[in-house]
Amino acid sequence: MISFEQTVSVLDALPDPAFLISRSGQYLAAFGGKDCRYYPDAKQLVGHNISELVDTATAQWAIEQVNLALDSQKLLIVEYEIGKSDFKGLSGAGPDESIWFEGRIQPLGFKANDESVVLWVASNISQRHALEVKLREMSDTDQLTGLYNRRKLENELERHFELFRRHAVPTSVLMFDLDNLKIINDALGHFAGDELILAVADLCKSELRTNDVACRFGGDEFVVALPNIEREEAVRLAERLHGCFERSLRRFAVDQVTATVSMGVTAMLPADASYLDTLSRADIALYAAKNEGKNRISAL
Repeated sequence: MISFEQTVSVLDALPDPAFLISRSGQYLAAFGGKDCRYYPDAKQLVGHNISELVDTATAQWAIEQVNLALDSQKLLIVEYEIGKSDFKGLSGAGPDESIWFEGRIQPLGFKANDESVVLWVASNISQRHALEVKLREMSDTDQLTGLYNRRKLENELERHFELFRRHAVPTSVLMFDLDNLKIINDALGHFAGDELILAVADLCKSELRTNDVACRFGGDEFVVALPNIEREEAVRLAERLHGCFERSLRRFAVDQVTATVSMGVTAMLPADASYLDTLSRADIALYAAKNEGKNRISAL
């Protein structure tokens, strides 16, 4: 048999911090997590309620997780981001940047101060989370341009179409491609063609809003989803972007042939069965611009 003191010593040797937390959100005890490279000092929290230490929304979320675990009497696993600076009055050693945690919340079979309690073990998963974010970004990103790829665009359009269908939140779609890319490729080589595509991508990054979804759809074709924009405003945005392309792409020229851009603009309509109808209409508008002589904007 080991003594109570030895048991506490074992718990304090845990690499990750572990807390006893009551149903109301009171920190009753803290163990482990002594490595200040990864964790702040957990024992500072003991004796306080979660609601005293963090903002209201975070406290409500944490107490809700405690109660979910207690009500289900099952292990609950959650992921969350929080840092030392998010705690009121928490000081001392520990990383200054926010930490991503995996919380394992286990209901315990006894009460403390007449309240049910859980054991909340918080494991630092910041490195794993950063890798997951990087892999997700890579899977959503076009390798040449750094814009989103077709997969990401289709996911975003599906999400925005659902918002449009349910809540009439508008989304417009801008589709465009490069005129005369083959001529430039044949005369100057494919590296020049890649530079041209990169120049278009860079202008998209600098001129579009942060919540616009700019995508290299394939080859020299690009699609931009414009959330919360009606068609008329999307046309004005397309005109401004077209002017940027016209000024910037003049340097890509062969004899009398200059790189230009043709554009098609549309918006989601009540008659659309899915985002694919919207995308198809943008494609029709683009090819109308091409057939009308290129280097222009067509809207449907």
